[in-house]
Amino acid sequence: MTAKLKITGGNPLCGSVAISGAKNAALPALFACLLTEEPCELGNLPQLRDIKSALAVLSAMGAEHSDANGKTVVNAARLRTTVAPYQLVKTMRASVLALGPLLARAGEATVSLPGGCVIGARPVDMHIAGFEKMGAEIQIQNGNIVARAKRLRGANIKLPQPTVTGSENLMMAAALAEGITVLENAAREPEITDLAVFLNAMGADISGAGESTITIRGVDRLHSAKHFVMPDRIEAGTYLCAAAACGGDVFLENADLSHLSALAEKLRECGAEVLNCNDSGDDGDDGDDGDGDGDGNSENKKRGARITMHNRPRAVDAVTAPYPGYPTDLQAQWMAVNCVAEGCATITETVFENRFMHAPELARMGADIELRGNAARVRGVASLSGAPVMATDIRASAALVVAALAARGTSEIDRIYHLERGYATMEKKLRALGANAERK
Repeated sequence: MTAKLKITGGNPLCGSVAISGAKNAALPALFACLLTEEPCELGNLPQLRDIKSALAVLSAMGAEHSDANGKTVVNAARLRTTVAPYQLVKTMRASVLALGPLLARAGEATVSLPGGCVIGARPVDMHIAGFEKMGAEIQIQNGNIVARAKRLRGANIKLPQPTVTGSENLMMAAALAEGITVLENAAREPEITDLAVFLNAMGADISGAGESTITIRGVDRLHSAKHFVMPDRIEAGTYLCAAAACGGDVFLENADLSHLSALAEKLRECGAEVLNCNDSGDDGDDGDDGDGDGDGNSENKKRGARITMHNRPRAVDAVTAPYPGYPTDLQAQWMAVNCVAEGCATITETVFENRFMHAPELARMGADIELRGNAARVRGVASLSGAPVMATDIRASAALVVAALAARGTSEIDRIYHLERGYATMEKKLRALGANAERK
C-alpha cells in the first residue's frame, strides 16, 4: 500500500518554514561531480527521493559519497563503469545528465533513455544533436543512448528551443571539450546559472549562463570544489500559492523572489502582498539585501519572502513559458489557486502537452474546470470539498495539496511518492504553518 497525505483544510496558513535546496539545481550538480577525479562538496542538498536515486546512479558507476554536517562529498576518482543502468534511471529523467560528464571525461557513456513524470514528450534529441556537433558518435541500442568520442570538440550549437537539461548536459560536456563551444537559444533558468557557478569553481571557463547565449571555453581538467545549492524556487512558489489560496501570513526562509518574478506578479494581481524581506520585520524589495556577500544572508537576519493574503483571491490568467516567463512547474498550483478564486481564469500550457492530469482530480473536490486543448478555463467556486484524490506527477501532487489546504473537510492524497520526489518533509512544513496534515 502506497503512502498517503491526509489534510483537513479550510484554515489560513501562518508561520515560517525553511525552503530546501533546489532539486533541479542539486541533480545536475551531483552529475557534474563525474567531471573530475577529485572530491567535490555539495551543501544544501534537499532530502528527496530523486537525490537518493541520483546518488545510487553515481554509486553504481563507482563514485563514492559521504555525508557530514549537512554536506555531501562525492568522489568519482575511480569509475568502475560508464553505464547508467535502466533499473536505477527509469523513474528519474535527470539521469540523462550523466551522459555529458561521462562522455567528456571517459570518452564513452551508456545511459538508459530517461523516465520520470508522464507529463508529455521530453525528447533528448537536442542533447544528442549537440553532442554529435561536438564530434560524438551516438547510437540508440536496446533502449540505451550509447555515446563515444575520443575527445569532444568545441562547436556552435543553436538549440531549436530552450531546454534546461539539454543546456546543462551540453554545458558540462563542453567544459572539458577542446576549443570553444557556444550554446545559442540556451535555457535561462536560475538552476543553469547555479550549475555554471559550480563548474567555474571546479576550474571551468563559462560565461553567459542565465542569458540566451552561453560560451564555454574548454579546459584540460577540472578539480575539487565546494558548492552551496540554491534554494528551490518551485518549492517556494508552491507554498506561496498555498498561502494565496488559503489566506494568512507566511514567511519562507531562503526563498528568493528574484527567481519568481512571474509568479509574484500573478500573486499581486490576485490580491496578495508579496515581498522579499527578512524575519526581523524589515521588508525589502525584490533585489539584493546589500550586505555585499552576494548570498542574501547576514549574520543577524534570515533572508526570505513573505506573503500576506487577507481576502479571497481574484482569478488571474497564466500562460506558461520558458524562464523568465511563468514556470510550467507552477502551472498546476496556480490552477488550484484559481479553483477557489473570485471570477474566471484561463490557464494555458505551452511547454508540455500533457500537463492537465490534475484537473480531473481537482474536479473531484468540486472545482469547475473546462479543458480545451492546451488551455483550461477555471471558474472559481466559493469553496472546495475534501475528497480522496490521486497524484499523477510531482507538480500535480502539489496542486492537490494546495486545493486540499483550501478545501472544507478532509482530503486524502494517494501516491505521494510523486510528491516526495520534489518536496522534502512537506507534512512537517505544513504543520509548522498551522495546517492539519499527516503522512499515512
